[in-house]
Amino acid sequence: MHPVDDRTGRRIVPDTSRRADRLPGSRYGTRPTMKDVAARAGVGLKTVSRVVNGEPGVTPDTERRVQEAIDALGFRRNDSARVLRKGRTASIGLVLEDLADPFYGPLSRAVEEVARAHGALLINGSSAEDPDREQELALALCARRVDGLVVIPAGDDHRYLEPEMRAGVATVFVDRPAGRIDADVVLSDSYGGARDGVTHLIAHGHRRIGFIGDMPRIHTAAERLRGYRAAMEDAGIAVEDAWTSLGVTGPERVRRAAEEMLTGADPVTAIFAGNNRVTVTVIRVLAEQTRPVALVGFDDIELADLLDPGITVVAQDAALLGRTAAERLFRQLDGTLLAPERIELPTRLITRGSGELPPAD
Repeated sequence: MHPVDDRTGRRIVPDTSRRADRLPGSRYGTRPTMKDVAARAGVGLKTVSRVVNGEPGVTPDTERRVQEAIDALGFRRNDSARVLRKGRTASIGLVLEDLADPFYGPLSRAVEEVARAHGALLINGSSAEDPDREQELALALCARRVDGLVVIPAGDDHRYLEPEMRAGVATVFVDRPAGRIDADVVLSDSYGGARDGVTHLIAHGHRRIGFIGDMPRIHTAAERLRGYRAAMEDAGIAVEDAWTSLGVTGPERVRRAAEEMLTGADPVTAIFAGNNRVTVTVIRVLAEQTRPVALVGFDDIELADLLDPGITVVAQDAALLGRTAAERLFRQLDGTLLAPERIELPTRLITRGSGELPPAD
């Protein structure tokens, strides 16, 4: 009599469909080996090795029997042995700020596509903008013998990676430069992009322009603030302290900053948002305002063109950032690169309506 699941009332019927192929051992069985494949196919270990590694010297009939044995047993090649022989794992690591951030989706996908084209596996994780967690994750990937690392840094001291890099771990930093070491870095022009975005607001008549950005220790936040100040200085506009706010990009902090800029005796008539997370919160705040306020955001956001008005943004090409970094990483691994370089990619101003609103007063 079969047991009954108390929650569903259904009978639990054991799966015996592959019992004959399971090897003795634990409840879940043990991994089949080349020896098991050889025994099932009736060939020697060397023959199995040749088939598994795609080497010549095996007749079509023998290859077919070995492949049938592999399929029946669920055999998978043990790449750990290949690592010992070749010194490479055919894997790379990607350390992101936040896997949930839409900006990193296309970047990660681009790195993965380049890795796949080189026959490598991508392993990624997020630092949550915590320097200690970044170091822990990067060194954990190195301990698993990845051939290279693509890092979006959270910290400003990366000397902990020097021993790994000397040992041959190719390393490229993305979005922000490495701290206190000499390494390849691929960046977007945060300074120039922010300068262009604020200049655009000034060209549409705005003089009181607020800036809301990320934490000041982050390279991109500091560069975008610098671009904002440069545009205001070029226009001869003195920036008041109340017009700038940097800090965590959580909705509560950003909302508070935006509301403070939009109230009082001399409120701002436009806001430049320092990244996509800031932009989303500012859009919500502006929807509650009775007067129109212009907005330009750094980073494009989903559905930005469907809002009314559409959101004007300074767009960076996240996929190009990832692809450029990954291609540089594999050039390091191929031995075709010498001195580290800083590669800066241009941004693009996309006008959709929100950045073209004139001042309300």
